[in-house]
Amino acid sequence: MNVILLEPVDGLGEAGEVVRVRGGYARNFLVPQGLALPATESNKAELQARLAQRARVLAERKSDAERLKEMLGEATLEISVKAGEERIYGSVGNKDIAAALKTAYDVDIDRRKIVLQEPIKTLGEYVVPYRPHPEVTIDLKVMVRSEEA
Repeated sequence: MNVILLEPVDGLGEAGEVVRVRGGYARNFLVPQGLALPATESNKAELQARLAQRARVLAERKSDAERLKEMLGEATLEISVKAGEERIYGSVGNKDIAAALKTAYDVDIDRRKIVLQEPIKTLGEYVVPYRPHPEVTIDLKVMVRSEEA
């Protein structure tokens, strides 16, 4: 089945491209999520209008991301956790970092855009990238401390 991508999809292509995918993937995931439309002539015409609107929205998102980068550029988050000797009981993940940012700076962020390869399991200082926009990366300084310290 040929579909027109409305958003960039990893492994498939960029917005505006016509790609061939399996029918079930298109019907059950891409179309319901608003990521694609079936490739018909009317949808191709509608795509041009959507792409113009999408360009405006992306420009707004990028400017918002740059303002957020200015605000959080030197931000340092402290997360207190229960720990033994250098090891944490449990781990610190995206959800914990987003909650600490909300508490410290009153900023709501999409925790799925925090690029954490694996959860933090030891005490120390970490630099965690946050990508609110594909072209903007914010390096968050996260200090994981023991609750007793």
